[in-house]
Amino acid sequence: MPIQVTCPKCFKRFQVSDKFAGKTGPCPNCKHQIQVPEKSEEVVIHAPEDGAPKDRSGKSILKPLTRTETDVTRHGLFITIGSILAAVGLAIGFRLTGGTPMWAAIAGAILVAPPLVWAGYSFVRDSELAPYTGSELRNRVLILSAILAALWLVYAFVPSYLNDLESPSQMSFLWFGIILCVMIGLGALASAASFELEYTSGLAHAGLYFIATMALALLSGITLASAS
Repeated sequence: MPIQVTCPKCFKRFQVSDKFAGKTGPCPNCKHQIQVPEKSEEVVIHAPEDGAPKDRSGKSILKPLTRTETDVTRHGLFITIGSILAAVGLAIGFRLTGGTPMWAAIAGAILVAPPLVWAGYSFVRDSELAPYTGSELRNRVLILSAILAALWLVYAFVPSYLNDLESPSQMSFLWFGIILCVMIGLGALASAASFELEYTSGLAHAGLYFIATMALALLSGITLASAS
């Protein structure tokens, strides 16, 4: 087995055969005479014991943990994009045919929530933590989707009650901005609680849903606020 040698003059490192152990010879780089160490003088560094149980051959019987990724898959991406495109098509269709009925607006707010919540979680979750998967992920997506869709009730009833309006669309842009901030803030709390996220990640998560549903409302011709 080769012996590691370091020249004390030029500090060149090289290997020599173990048959030269204990002998003197010239450094191949600077020709300085050096003493090859004995085999018994070699320092052997052993790997630290990990304390894990081992089999008869000395190999660890523990298997490394595998991380399950929940990044947006191709199948999930197709579902999300397909859902959004379908919602956009329906919104434009309602606009061209005379307006969006109330039932369609409510159904749209509910139906687009799950794909947006699922896709949003894939982007805002902490990649250092184990992700939610399977039925646990599905249940949390559905719960948060229901909460976010229900928060549109804040828009529908609070300004009308406080300002004695016949319709939420009669509220001013200032009131709408205030209500929207309240909705996103409450949605962020629900998102952070549902998926154990930081509040800022919850803001991005809830904001994605409300911005998307606002865009669909505008495409369908729904008036969310007025200048008066």
